[in-house]
Amino acid sequence: MCFGALPLQVPLWAAGPFVLLLLGIALLPLVAGHWWHSNRNKAIFVVALSFPTAGYLLALGEAGQSALVHECVEYFSFISLLLALYVISGGIVLRGDLAGRPRTNLLFLAAGAVLANLVGTTGASMILIRPVLRINAKRKSTLHIPVFFIFSVSNLGGLLTPLGDPPLFLGFLKGVDFFWTMSLWKEWLVANALVLGIFYVWDSIAYRRESPEDIRIDQIRVHRLRLSGLAVNAPLLVVVLLGVVFQSQQVGQGAGQVIAVGDLTLHRPWGEILMLLAAVLSLLLSPKHLHKENRFAWGPIVEVAVLFIGIFVTMAPALAYLKEHGGKLGITEAWQYFWLTGGLSALLDNAPTYVTFCTLAGGGDDFGVLADGKPLILTAISCGAVFMGACSYIGNGPNFMVKAIAEEAGYKMPSFFGYILRFSLPVLMPVFVVITVLFFAGG
Repeated sequence: MCFGALPLQVPLWAAGPFVLLLLGIALLPLVAGHWWHSNRNKAIFVVALSFPTAGYLLALGEAGQSALVHECVEYFSFISLLLALYVISGGIVLRGDLAGRPRTNLLFLAAGAVLANLVGTTGASMILIRPVLRINAKRKSTLHIPVFFIFSVSNLGGLLTPLGDPPLFLGFLKGVDFFWTMSLWKEWLVANALVLGIFYVWDSIAYRRESPEDIRIDQIRVHRLRLSGLAVNAPLLVVVLLGVVFQSQQVGQGAGQVIAVGDLTLHRPWGEILMLLAAVLSLLLSPKHLHKENRFAWGPIVEVAVLFIGIFVTMAPALAYLKEHGGKLGITEAWQYFWLTGGLSALLDNAPTYVTFCTLAGGGDDFGVLADGKPLILTAISCGAVFMGACSYIGNGPNFMVKAIAEEAGYKMPSFFGYILRFSLPVLMPVFVVITVLFFAGG
């Protein structure tokens, strides 16, 4: 984390690259899907927008340089955690097959919603999606299963710790106490209980439509579940958690924990080093066949790394403009923050959206001020970013990953708009209305 950043004043047009980048992430997969599929082309797009922004910030002098270094340091912390969780979870394999009954599926999704807070929504999705698909492979009415998996495991479940979802980790990097998100257990419980309840009813109806022969085959092809890779990777997950805790402790420590870079002071990156070391040890010590069984590949994490370096660089001017002018927008109520943060998280990406609205609400990039002075507003922003990232394939990183894995396994996934119209609107919107009435309507 970076200290001593100077006030930065920029015109509105300086936020243009950030807006264009987010629009590109949302629209290019739809209008130029083949071109966008290549990480090299994503990098070209990111460089075209982030390099001019970086040059502009450097040209502004000390204030611009401070802002650029600040965002780059936070990007390093952000990607270190995601990389560690991605690699370590790739070394944990759940083998076996069970009958694809509604109760079994419900237990898997509920377990994933809890696990997401320990290994992140990306890690939990990687560990559980293939077993869930395998369990239900003999059934015919299964279109809804990976979609609800995205809802619960890849999004709604990850609300309780900064490890759970990228927006919350960014909040932690910007001053929110590590354990503050545990106070959101009521919102987490209501949202997940409602969505899982809807899933159980939906899956029960679909199960009754299966032919007797499909059910018979499903029930006789049962193999005991076995979890492999924990001996090596469970301790490494603890190391990652220690790295995050180490980061949080450094925030309040003195000069012995910082290094000077010009006029800036930066934390010594001991926490990030622990995370990266854990990732390396997972690759070296895990039996090679475990990552292979999970079809582990570097492509998804490279995609995240490429897109987010562009997001972090280009959002520096946008955040600076919000700090200076955000108070004029008239957004004051918790329910407004919940729906505005959520709406943009659904259509763009939930991590930068979270940062944008926290900056707007707090008037700066110390989000700990929000946790102390406006906890309901921070709760609304956190819930909006995490929950509504489930509303489209592009709302959160694991969503497209689960879609691709399901299609590879032979599941016919809904189109971009089919996902929204057939599932998000009828399932999630009523749940979010309930969340609004219960928690945000009065504040």
